[in-house]
Amino acid sequence: MLCVGEITEKGDTVRETEWVELVADTVRADLAHSDGALSVETQFKLPYGYEIRTYGEKPEADAISFATDFIVIEDADGGLKPRVVVEAKVDNISTHDAITYSHKAANHKSVFPYLRYGIMLGHRGHYPLPGRLYRHGTQFDFMISFKEHEPSPKEITRCREVLLEEVEASRALEKMIYESRKRDRDHHTLLHRRLIVEDVSI
Repeated sequence: MLCVGEITEKGDTVRETEWVELVADTVRADLAHSDGALSVETQFKLPYGYEIRTYGEKPEADAISFATDFIVIEDADGGLKPRVVVEAKVDNISTHDAITYSHKAANHKSVFPYLRYGIMLGHRGHYPLPGRLYRHGTQFDFMISFKEHEPSPKEITRCREVLLEEVEASRALEKMIYESRKRDRDHHTLLHRRLIVEDVSI
């Protein structure tokens, strides 16, 4: 009998956190090589809100945080900016999981409005992304499903490409949100969020 968050492959039990570390390790060096400001962390606690204890000229506030499975962080002038969060599930994902993770994404985006959010599924075999994710994962900017426990080279290549694309999307969103009042800002008259679907398991 399997515990929650574990899978069995070739007689071994593998924890979900270990699978996330495996995926993180396969993309970490390439992301850093592509952009030296980027790093990948796992189990990183990211604020989803602030509780204000006293309010005045300088409010006293405490951050309340959720741990994220996988995060791409940018080093920006000595500070850190979360760019992309990826939550993870192995084997199966329930409707409750989809709703919970989507709500978690919304909470994090309320603090970091430029943040991009995704979900990755592991050890899915021949099963594609489940319909419950499309229906209930409304806050996900991307979803990816890996066929086996260990991702294939094609799956990792596409995952890395998506992560870098999402970093650029995060940067663009940040610029649009926080530079909207500048005289020399970029002017946009069209914003189009594309939908891309493909099978990266073959």
